[in-house]
Amino acid sequence: MFSSLLHLAVFFVISASIAPFSSSKPAAAPPTKIGNGYRLISVDKSSDGALIGHLQVNRKNNIYGPDIPLLQLYVKHETGDRLRVHITDARQQRWEVPYNLLPREKPPAPSKQTAGQSSENPSTPTELAGGELTFTYITDPFSFGVKRKSTGEILFNSAADESSPYNSLVFKDQYLEISTKLPEDASLYGLGENTQPHGIKLYPNDPYTLWTTDQSAINLNMDLYGSHPVYMDLRNVGGEAKAHGVLLLNSDGMDVAYRGTSLTYKVIGGIFDFYFFSGPSPLAVVDQYTQLIGRPAPMPYWSLGFHQCRWGYHNLSVVEDVVENYKKAEIPLDVIWNDDDHMDGHKDFTLNQKNYPHPKLINFLNKIHARGMKYIVIIDPGIGVNSSYGTYQRGLANDVFIKYEGKPFLAQVWPGPVNFPDFLNPKTVSWWVDEIRRFHELVPVDGLWIDMNEASNFCSGLCSIPKGKQCPSGTGPGWICCLDCKNITKTRWDEPPYKINASGTPVPIGYKTIATSAVHYNGVLEYDAHSIYGFSQTIATHKGLQGLQGKRPFILTRSTFVGSGHYAAHWTGDNKGTWDDLKYSISTMLNFGIFGIPMVGSDICGFYPAPTEELCNRWIELGAFYPFSRDHANFYSPRQELYQWKSVAKSAKNALGMRYKLLPYLYTLTYEAHTTGAPVARPVFFSFPNITKLSGLSTQFLLGSSLMVSPVLDKHQTKISVMFPPGTWYNLFDLRRAVIAKETESFSMDAPLHVINVHLYQNTILPMQRGGMISREARTTPFTLIVTFPAGATTGEAKGKLYIDNDELPEMKLGNGESTYVEFNAKAENGIVKVWSEVEGGKFAVKKGLIIEKVTVVGLAGVGGGFSVEVDGGGLDVAAVEVVETEHLFMEELKGKGRKKSKMVEVKGLEIPVGKGFLMTWKMVVN
Repeated sequence: MFSSLLHLAVFFVISASIAPFSSSKPAAAPPTKIGNGYRLISVDKSSDGALIGHLQVNRKNNIYGPDIPLLQLYVKHETGDRLRVHITDARQQRWEVPYNLLPREKPPAPSKQTAGQSSENPSTPTELAGGELTFTYITDPFSFGVKRKSTGEILFNSAADESSPYNSLVFKDQYLEISTKLPEDASLYGLGENTQPHGIKLYPNDPYTLWTTDQSAINLNMDLYGSHPVYMDLRNVGGEAKAHGVLLLNSDGMDVAYRGTSLTYKVIGGIFDFYFFSGPSPLAVVDQYTQLIGRPAPMPYWSLGFHQCRWGYHNLSVVEDVVENYKKAEIPLDVIWNDDDHMDGHKDFTLNQKNYPHPKLINFLNKIHARGMKYIVIIDPGIGVNSSYGTYQRGLANDVFIKYEGKPFLAQVWPGPVNFPDFLNPKTVSWWVDEIRRFHELVPVDGLWIDMNEASNFCSGLCSIPKGKQCPSGTGPGWICCLDCKNITKTRWDEPPYKINASGTPVPIGYKTIATSAVHYNGVLEYDAHSIYGFSQTIATHKGLQGLQGKRPFILTRSTFVGSGHYAAHWTGDNKGTWDDLKYSISTMLNFGIFGIPMVGSDICGFYPAPTEELCNRWIELGAFYPFSRDHANFYSPRQELYQWKSVAKSAKNALGMRYKLLPYLYTLTYEAHTTGAPVARPVFFSFPNITKLSGLSTQFLLGSSLMVSPVLDKHQTKISVMFPPGTWYNLFDLRRAVIAKETESFSMDAPLHVINVHLYQNTILPMQRGGMISREARTTPFTLIVTFPAGATTGEAKGKLYIDNDELPEMKLGNGESTYVEFNAKAENGIVKVWSEVEGGKFAVKKGLIIEKVTVVGLAGVGGGFSVEVDGGGLDVAAVEVVETEHLFMEELKGKGRKKSKMVEVKGLEIPVGKGFLMTWKMVVN
């Protein structure tokens, strides 16, 4: 919501006289010397092959507090491609991300006894080899390295010397520091959530601070709503690229200083819990990462349709009009949303009976549900302090709220004074699940949108409800703090010795959130648990939705952490209706794919202020290809539904019309994401990692491995420069048109107002349907298979996949009788073209009556005879089948470059059941 915009304004005032942390600054001065690291005093191997050692501090100092004198080192190759390096206090337990929230192997617990003698001599550098990664170490000062076994390349090296711009290992109660050297030409991605003005690659000397914060996504290079301390490192050596990943699993606040040739973590608590993923491809890194943190959640089919929302749908009649206007405009729409307008006084799990009368709302929901549409509402974590509010009273009775000095911590959000549920408490989860059940009995929503869960607070410090005045007053903006508050500075948790660059300003880390000295279940401090607050709420919400009717949940969350994608989708928060924000949305979307949250998108046309008509045209053209596609606007902005402008409606019908034809492909990609972690939207380099000029490409992206989206991102443009990797690329909107790139090169492409360039790569089989105004009807229409070969080819192969299921079932899997998986193949060789399918679980698709009505093959010569189709071993009557051939149209720049003739062959009039294997063959014309 809009609170982050005020948050921004306040920060501007605070920081007006402070020089911003800018990438244009000169290189940082040498660091303050903090001790001389640690030395390894013992090392041994455990029965399961892990290495356990102890580190003793070399020279104590009190910069940022006293050193922890003895550390425990635990190193284990957990899989053939994943290495864990865990460093903690050897004598007492320290805060770690809770194992019940993020399940993983537990290392040995710290012992109060000192380390015994080692079975190995720690004075000699040695190593622990695994499948593809090898752990190496030096004893004094202790440092460790990780290298790739197959090449010997050093992937991580924590050694420091006198010339290093960082320290050796530092481990204090509230300050931990460790660094790695990097090759200058490495390309790094990740470390979010932030808005990166330079594109998807990390940029040397930009600040990367991780601390979940409710500040608008328009803030560049600042900590935003989520915390993801993971990066992917892509290196090209001798023309061959290899990628690896590094996760520091730690929820405490941190600054990460990336200098181009090194990277330094400065963390204000917790432990060092590193995971290294060997790759070597970008997709393999994400696969290995999500294998650890949890595969992306299965998504219901309808969630891939178009969504419409607005903060400011004042009553039910407005919502009804929006739905009908989309229908009249013939713009696809699957889901209608309410921000908090439906609530009674902004209170969760309530209904405003005046503006959203219950009987009329139920009638409306019955009507849209009958049509196949869905309805989602917002929920914020702050629970209004109100003696007549059942949710609050039940919460008090169950003791579910975060405490400060023994009492529920008081904050202010939209309802006014609120308490925050403590989702680390099992009783809170049970209460929350029950509140969701109660609300669903009142309003049968189809999903939940959890917002403001960083957590956001309109006030700071220790607050009380003022006596003698109404708070909030009911007039003016609702985000102005009206509680009586005083700063909390008496503890080291509120004023830690090291100040992270939170919000880019010198304010306490508890500013506009829960006080960091507040206490969760079992004495856990908000200081440590702050950045997992939204994650813990997401898990509780998922449990609540899953328990309702056994259906597949849909949750949209603003605050995220490592593993959030296992439960929820994400939108990128409060953006602006500007061309810059349009550009930034691509990099943020691609980053979240790497973070294991592939269902992601930005507010189409911008959350605020009013977008221009041209911008909204271009934004829906791009937004129609976000994995999560939703138009959302701010209370104070003019209406911006896609039908408000005739020109935007035209662009929407064109772009969303294509999206709805692509729904089976997009749904198959979500299955791929759920089973392998593969992002739905990916950087182009994912499919072409060896091409270095693609490593920073941030204005184009892929859906899956071979569908490239190239939007217009600047005003007044009717032509754009599109970079094409080598090969043949076919225009998805007109398959006759193709671009042949002999090498990675840019071409000027026409892009009039209602056109977005989308190209399909060679060697692909793309399943599509006819589309429709709603996903429920679109998914029942006949299929077309688009088969692409290199233009002019006489030999070649193409492949594709299709997954369909009963999307109401919680799990997305094969073998349950409610799903079908098809692998499509095509081959051209010896003058014969073959297209065939291999089907698993075909009965489900047969039961649904799904058929293939057309196969379009592009890039080869025409049909020379011998046409036949067999279905599951039997012949198919081809009397009604029509074969149409069309010459390809190539760009003017490509004529005369030795291009061979090729055609588009359309085989129409088919009725091949999707659930049955088939074989189609014909002879090619000999040129």
